[in-house]
Amino acid sequence: MFHRLLCAVWLIGLLLPLGQSTAEAQDKPVRVRGTIDRVDGDVYLVKARGGGELKVTLADKAPVTAVVKSSLADVKQGSYVGIASMPQSDGSQKALEVLIFPETMRGVGEGHYGWDLQPSSMMTNGNVEQTVTSVDGHMVTVKYKDGEKKITVASDVPIVSFVPGDKDELKPGAAIFVAAAKQQPDGTLQAPRIAVGRGITPPM
Repeated sequence: MFHRLLCAVWLIGLLLPLGQSTAEAQDKPVRVRGTIDRVDGDVYLVKARGGGELKVTLADKAPVTAVVKSSLADVKQGSYVGIASMPQSDGSQKALEVLIFPETMRGVGEGHYGWDLQPSSMMTNGNVEQTVTSVDGHMVTVKYKDGEKKITVASDVPIVSFVPGDKDELKPGAAIFVAAAKQQPDGTLQAPRIAVGRGITPPM
């Protein structure tokens, strides 16, 4: 009897971490970058940028945001931006892309943290405190709640803005980006919001 009880305890101990791992995997946000291949009812079949096919659904009332091309002239003091960048040896950052948020999204993702656009890349979301012309392009100082970063934005860096989009834009051939999709038990990815490129590929 004691032996059977010991085996049961051991088996529960073995299965518990597996259950926790599954739950943690489902809770971990997933970034989706790709192109809509086809639509099957409420499911968007997406060809991922890194290969493979993903099944994406939208959460109830998930907003659709369009990504449109912008320029350095649109990055002004007081703008709220998100800049993916690579750390430099002098402690500064070199931009990979710049996203200008609308005022209604001020504060979204504020901070400086790791990003997966490229190995070792970072994301800085914050308020533009200053922009100055430098030898390498523009030096933008982005301030967030825990500090600030100086980021060089070269002339060839993609710069985009978020504007209101429409669900009708989610059609085959459209390039999309989801920052934090949630893994569902059936293997689909549920998007709380989705960004769709309007004539461009979202560079995020």
